[in-house]
Amino acid sequence: MQQESPESKTAATQIAEASSNDQIAAKNTVESTTENNATNSTAETVNTEPVEPPKVPFSDLNLDPRLQQAIADIGFTHCSSIQAESLPHSLEGKDLIGKAQTGTGKTAAFLITVINTLLKRPEQEERYNGEPRTLILAPTRELAMQIEKDAIDLIKHTPLTLMSIVGGMDYKKQQNRLENEIIDIVVGTPGRLIDFLNNKKLFLSEIEFLVIDEADRMLDMGFIPDVKRLIRQAPRNEYRQTLLFSATFNQDIINLSESWTFHPTHIEIESESLANSNVEKNIYITTSEEKFTLLYNIIMQKELERVIVFCNRRDETRTLMERLKRKNIQAAVLSGEIPQHKRMRTLEDFRSGRLRVLVATDVAGRGIHIDGISHVVNYTLPEDPEDYVHRIGRTGRAGNTGISISFACEEDAFQIPDIEELLKEKLTCLQPEKWMLKSIG
Repeated sequence: MQQESPESKTAATQIAEASSNDQIAAKNTVESTTENNATNSTAETVNTEPVEPPKVPFSDLNLDPRLQQAIADIGFTHCSSIQAESLPHSLEGKDLIGKAQTGTGKTAAFLITVINTLLKRPEQEERYNGEPRTLILAPTRELAMQIEKDAIDLIKHTPLTLMSIVGGMDYKKQQNRLENEIIDIVVGTPGRLIDFLNNKKLFLSEIEFLVIDEADRMLDMGFIPDVKRLIRQAPRNEYRQTLLFSATFNQDIINLSESWTFHPTHIEIESESLANSNVEKNIYITTSEEKFTLLYNIIMQKELERVIVFCNRRDETRTLMERLKRKNIQAAVLSGEIPQHKRMRTLEDFRSGRLRVLVATDVAGRGIHIDGISHVVNYTLPEDPEDYVHRIGRTGRAGNTGISISFACEEDAFQIPDIEELLKEKLTCLQPEKWMLKSIG
């Protein structure tokens, strides 16, 4: 690849190079300090390579045979790190606060605990419609429905019943189920759950399990007052088991989690990088005018079949989708303004392969778990560095590898240093190859 001449460098290139120089200087300082410390140390180092802990098979966990069979049907044999660390505690009935990056198996960790415990614990003799044994709270409809889907796979050999209660879906149909069936596990979003509480269709006084997933996202989206209101309707924390999982924690979340749990066990799974290490991360320094050409050529030349492309704004997603469709690429939009029934159909079309490209805002950054997403493209770099982590976490899941590609132009290249600081790693910034910028007419 030819070197770019100084005259042709974009502002984005200069910003990226400035970021690179700062990173190199910081790295040299750290390496120098490390070398000096090593020289002055009298301790003998035998092996500095990290030792990977032994894999824990699910068969070692003494799970109910019906649950064990469902796990085997899915194809799971060994626990992920968060599962191996958390399940021995949560299966003993302890409250738990767990932190692990996205895509590491947090959902299965709490679902296995809930399902196994409900199967082994005798049910109360008298329980009425609208009185679930478990409440699982999620910040978005997509995440709630993904949890429901995962749970359906795990309870298929059991008599347990399950439903999701989320906004944007048929209210009457949800109400009918609550009125006419005894539901064991409810997965829901705060707003719609409170609607049913107010209408006396849902009662939380018999809750044995409370699960709060993506607590940091709850805080970001302003749902904490609603969550507090729901929790006040449940038994006190010492009379229920509470599991709280999140990818990130700040002091507010720490304070809330301590008040919602009872003598919790804390589990924190750290990786070398905050982002999934199975994802190759590349940034192409370009101009705003070249972005579509880059995207089109990468999709076509690489023959990509299932790609999520992230934009920051709804109008950007609509414009990009229309341009892709004009080039005969099957694409659809997923954003907050799309009605829920249409979002579900779009996700199903993407999952089945009828759609090649899903153009999304950060409403899809969490909660989308679709197999076979080979590439995630950041058409615009996110304003919040944590959204970068969640976006690229849509690929490279369940031990598979994935590729994330980001386009950085003069308008958003300044986001790179903040993302690198969060990740604690240097991102690879590249100039596009000639074939990537080939004219598409």
